[in-house]
Amino acid sequence: QVQLVESGGGLVQAGGSLRLSCVASGSVFSINVGGWYRQAPGKQRELVAALTSGDTTNYADSVKRRFTISRDNAKNTVYLQMNSLKPADTAVYYCSAQTYYSGSYSWSWGQGTQVTVSS
Repeated sequence: QVQLVESGGGLVQAGGSLRLSCVASGSVFSINVGGWYRQAPGKQRELVAALTSGDTTNYADSVKRRFTISRDNAKNTVYLQMNSLKPADTAVYYCSAQTYYSGSYSWSWGQGTQVTVSS
């Protein structure tokens, strides 16, 4: 069983920065693919940033040049550095990852962390 735990959310003023962390634990040897999603009240969950096994990154147009996804393989952790935050970035942010263990891959979701950007 795999657990993903996000941290780093909070309240920040517009223009500020936050760094979200997503730590994978349990039956995990490595993170193959990682992604960050967000869901604002009354809206559908959307992909914010993704990181492939080859370290290719993809971003939603709304966060390009402001957000950066990265990983630390030694810590089984995926990060989301968020700069120049806007009130429109306010949402619950969720981590999703495909992890590898003992010959198998599995997808997991974290519980989410709230990000609130005040104007």
